[in-house]
Amino acid sequence: MQERKVPEPLNENVSKVMKANRGKDTKPEIIVRSMLRELGYPGYRLNWKRAPGKPDIAYPGRKLAIFVNGCFWHRCPYCNLPLPKSHLDYWEPKFAANIERDQRKTSELESSGWRVLTIWECQIKKDPDGVREELEGFLAPGSS
Repeated sequence: MQERKVPEPLNENVSKVMKANRGKDTKPEIIVRSMLRELGYPGYRLNWKRAPGKPDIAYPGRKLAIFVNGCFWHRCPYCNLPLPKSHLDYWEPKFAANIERDQRKTSELESSGWRVLTIWECQIKKDPDGVREELEGFLAPGSS
């Protein structure tokens, strides 16, 4: 895969915000992990390297994987966020590669017998009770 050169930012404040984004232990991930503990499902593994695609949260014994995706970086299907206004030649391929990688990770897990759930950042903000219910249904013994 060819590495894309990061464009020079047009605004230093935007640059600071973008650099502050994290890949692990994001606020949405921490909220979901808290929900899992409240629901009585501790014992997960974080970014478990032995599972295809290193899911954000994994229950290896049950082959359950949860991804907690940020709406901007993973191009949320619910938010339909606009593309950045500048440097489209950078952002369009970047987002396309992110989407393709997410689909590939899910496919690899599913073909290895894992069940996969993706939780979006906006779902956590707009409907935390719905997310809690979705998690409970996904994790309940015997659910498929």
